[in-house]
Amino acid sequence: MANKTQLIALLLSGLIGTVQAGEKEELLKLRNTTTNLIKQLVKQGVITDQAANEMIKQAEVEAVQQVAEAKATASVKDAVPADEVRVAYVPDFVKDEIRQQVRTDLREEVVGDVMAKAKNEQWGLPNALPEWTKRFKLSGDMRLRSQSDLMASDNIQNNISQPFYFDAMAVNAAGGVTNAGQNALINTTENEQLFRQRLRLGLDVDITDGLKAGVRLATGNQRDPVSTNQTMGNYNQKYEFNVDRAYLQYQLVDDRKFKWLNLMGGRIKNPWYTGGGEFTGGSELVWDTDLSFEGFAGTYSYNLQDTDGLAIAGAAPRSLFMTAGAFPLQESFRTDDKWLFGGQAGVDWGFDNQNTLKAAVAYYDYVHVEANQNRAANGVGTCDLNSFANTASMPEYIQGGNTLAPICREGTQSNPGQYAGMVGLASDYNIINANLSYEMANFAPHHLRFSGDYAKNVGYDENGISQLLSGAVVAPETDAWQVRVDYGWPVVERPGHWSVFAAYKYVERDAVLDAFTDSDFHLGGTNAKGWFIGGNYGLMKNVWLTGRWLTADVITGPTYGVDVLQLDLNTKF
Repeated sequence: MANKTQLIALLLSGLIGTVQAGEKEELLKLRNTTTNLIKQLVKQGVITDQAANEMIKQAEVEAVQQVAEAKATASVKDAVPADEVRVAYVPDFVKDEIRQQVRTDLREEVVGDVMAKAKNEQWGLPNALPEWTKRFKLSGDMRLRSQSDLMASDNIQNNISQPFYFDAMAVNAAGGVTNAGQNALINTTENEQLFRQRLRLGLDVDITDGLKAGVRLATGNQRDPVSTNQTMGNYNQKYEFNVDRAYLQYQLVDDRKFKWLNLMGGRIKNPWYTGGGEFTGGSELVWDTDLSFEGFAGTYSYNLQDTDGLAIAGAAPRSLFMTAGAFPLQESFRTDDKWLFGGQAGVDWGFDNQNTLKAAVAYYDYVHVEANQNRAANGVGTCDLNSFANTASMPEYIQGGNTLAPICREGTQSNPGQYAGMVGLASDYNIINANLSYEMANFAPHHLRFSGDYAKNVGYDENGISQLLSGAVVAPETDAWQVRVDYGWPVVERPGHWSVFAAYKYVERDAVLDAFTDSDFHLGGTNAKGWFIGGNYGLMKNVWLTGRWLTADVITGPTYGVDVLQLDLNTKF
């Protein structure tokens, strides 16, 4: 509008002056000035060539008429005083053009303002929701999965006469290997075909500035913290639907909109940096993606961007972050409770070419998780003589792979059994974990990400474990690592978007707590090595396919290899 206003002002200023109706020179000057200004309007795109030609022709006709009228009625006029300014006659077509232009510009501005206000205030919408409903946000996702578990042809025949790989959860639930029977043994030879479903519904509520509450419901077994899958084939019985998350979150933001403090409490999402999210470059070496944490965590972030507020908008994000958390794992009421304490420090560094580097080092300290063995004069006592502390040391969840020790034996004091009646963890777990990822945007819109993850359990006590195992020596296997590469769209949620990934993983027996690590690789747990590949492809908005092939073998022990094929149909809303 500024260009149009300037041109109109020039047109008016060109017509200001004294015009003698009978003077041909002034008429020519007016004609030339008007014609030149109209041509400028054409160049600026205000009017078309056709409209300009019509305006010039009309101006010529009106000018001749005005001159004739002026000659007939002209009278001698006094000289114009020095302090007096007279404005020349403005032709009607110029007045009309000015009126039309002002009307158009005003209409556009007014209509724009009115439309914006109507949208914000929901004018004319039937049953417009009250203000408080805007503080609620509902979200969710659903996944349908086909999973094939394929056992290696040379796997050990794991049978009751020659058992090796035990299902610790089944043993503890039944009160011993003998009572559990065949359920005490892990399947090593029979292939399985499973169909699974996952449904999650989340609700976030803004309570006040910076404070919100969150609740998420999910399918899945209550006793399995690392999976929200519901396996089909329950004779059409209804699914379990559990509270997967329930928390309060408080965030503080500075005057440049930088989130520098984040506090969470309750049943919360994973507060630790792991390299990404599910199928987007994240590592499940220490924490399975579906794991939620019970307890409290806080993250402090320090902005490394230029302090100039104007530079923030276009500058690459750069920050330091520190996270600390405390999580009760098992409440025993009358004895030592199990806890997890952790701390992590890292850097998030963005480059001017939009590449990003993120790295973090963490320390996780598990407290009172090892077995409290029932000791008797002749070795391990029977379970009927357990103290409360003995029984409370039994883990509530085990996937398999960690070194186990008998808490007590089957049978009675007068007739002890051969097998363990209850088992627990032989080692303490104090884990150092380092994560690193580098994402390249050079191939935009596709991104290339390299990531690595390393973990080591420094809490392994070889002598203490030997005592729990009646003198048996178990060499420490306490290292775990993973390397991964991702290429494609950073987020696959649009038609035609895609990404592919590949990784190699090596997890020794006591490197991490097997209860919380990846639940898909080697069907969950530790003492496994192998690789996996996969990809994602967008079918339509918020609908995509995922395929993964995972192949893994045990590191220590008789041959036990598993290949897993997963085909997923994913949706989110």
